This record gives sequence, C-alpha cells and structure tokens, in this order.
Amino acid sequence: MITRRLGLVLPFLPLATASSAQTPAWPTRPIRLIVPFAPGGTTDVVGRLAAEKLGPRLGQPMLVENRPGAGATLGAQLVARAEPDGHTLLVSSSTSHGVSPAIYPNIGYDPMADFAHIALLSRTPPALLVTRNHPARNIQGYLEQGRREKELTLAVAAIGTSSHLAGVRLGQAMGVEVRSVVYRGVGPALTDVIAGIVPAIIDSLPSAVGHIRSGSLRAIALLSETRSPLFPDLPTMREPGLDVVSAAWFGISAPAATPAPILARLTRETRAMLAEPETRAKLEELGGAPPPWTPAEYTAFIKSELATLGTLARAADIKPQ
Repeated sequence: MITRRLGLVLPFLPLATASSAQTPAWPTRPIRLIVPFAPGGTTDVVGRLAAEKLGPRLGQPMLVENRPGAGATLGAQLVARAEPDGHTLLVSSSTSHGVSPAIYPNIGYDPMADFAHIALLSRTPPALLVTRNHPARNIQGYLEQGRREKELTLAVAAIGTSSHLAGVRLGQAMGVEVRSVVYRGVGPALTDVIAGIVPAIIDSLPSAVGHIRSGSLRAIALLSETRSPLFPDLPTMREPGLDVVSAAWFGISAPAATPAPILARLTRETRAMLAEPETRAKLEELGGAPPPWTPAEYTAFIKSELATLGTLARAADIKPQ
C-alpha cells in the first residue's frame, strides 16, 4: 500500500517544482516609486499616498523618488530602462504619457510599448488660482481684466503639464496672450503666487486644496465640465462662456517586460488599495477618486489621451524650453 501511494504522489512533484520556479519571489527589497516631478505637486501628493497605502500590502516599503525634468520625461525614461523586476515603478501622468511626447523630441521612451500600465490612481480638474490681493474677485472680473490688458500672466510648474496646456488654451479662448513664468516644479510656482510675485496659476486640486482652504490662495474657477462637490460654490470656466475643460490624471506603470505574475499581484493589490474606504475618502478630499479600471482600460485610456492631448499641444504650439 505504501509503495502504491508513493507511485501516485511522485509523478506530481516535478509539476509543483516547475510551477514554483515560474513564479518569481516579489518584492524582495524596497520598491522605488519614481515621481517625475519635484516634491509638493499633485503628482508627488498622489504618489506618496499610493506608496503609503500600497507598501504594507506588498510587504516591502515603497520609497518615493523624485526625478523631475524635461516635462516628466526624465523620470519616465528612467523607469522605461529600469530592470523589469517590479522594484522600479512610475507615477505615469497626463504629462509624461500625454502632452510631453508631443512636444519633446527624442524623449527616449515609447509611452505605450515601453510600459505595462497598471491602474489609474486619480483624475482631477485644475483650478484657476489667484493671489489673495488680486483685484479680480471672481471669474468674470478676472476675464474682464485679462481682456482689458490683452495678456494673462500665469506661473507654470513645467512646460508640457496639463495645467500649462490649460493656461494656453484659456488665453486662446479669451483672445489674449499668455505669459508663462516657468518653474522647476509646482512647489516653487505656488510659493511665488502666494507671495504675490506672479498673479495666478492653474493647478490641480490635490496640491491646491490646502492653499484654498487656508486662504493663502483664492480659487476663482474650475476647468471642469461640472462643479466639484469639494467646492460647490466655485464656478466652472464654462459658466462665463469659455469652453476650456481640462483634467490631470495619475497612475502606476511598470517597465514593459515585467513578469506577468508580478504585474498580476501589483494590479490586485493596487485595486484593493483603491477600494479601501480610507484611501477613497482621501482621494475624494484631493479632488478625484478613480474608476475601478483594469490594466487594459487604463492602457486604452492612455492611448486615447496621447492622441487627444498631443493634438491640443501641437495646435497650441507649445515648445519645450
């Protein structure tokens, strides 16, 4: 009887060993989450929230590493060329995978072919923010002043961001020139607007909401289709008759050749993290919790945004500096 039982069990042992060999151990060390912008901006805020919530689920710390430059293309290029072992990930965005590929020559990566896109983390509209002492008390006053002076001056976190594109489109809709004061990240840009050095900025809600609530900046309009439940009294740009709608989005992407079992686990844990009530509440506070998209849906969305944002950026004749 013993011999017959061994005869039944032994043929299955090689199969179990082969299956184990095909599933890589992951993660085996801390995970780098590359944020392709300076600290303090929306990409950084969303990335740090994801790292805080996702690291414990994966059993390793997720360390945010800021790699700003060239409209988020430097950080994206780093991840595209990284070892595809699941230990280097990117906060992909409407800049790195939307606008910048259309305006920066030779960015060093293919936004689709070089990445495995995992999940959308947040999608949020930008707001037009002005200094506390700005003479315009509402969006109508701001538009009247801009048309009277035939110019808008806006702080810009970086060339090629969705907020930069939104500002250019706003000027075109108003029929006025836009003077962009370019910074290395949204943190320094916001600092100068708060100080009154530059009169206004268009910025995504996650990095702006604290300044709005503290009163250090005044929000006078959202560049969205509808008003936000966060600020129900804040009008959209459409209400005074300007069809300027924009949205910044942020997600997680990995190098394209990352093994399927790693991508599957990363997808599973990210979706579970985004479904947590605490995480969703925090994202809602920041202006936008995402739909529960699959990797295929996020990938299709990026492909669509590449076409849409690229067309808008080329039409606006945005050039890198």
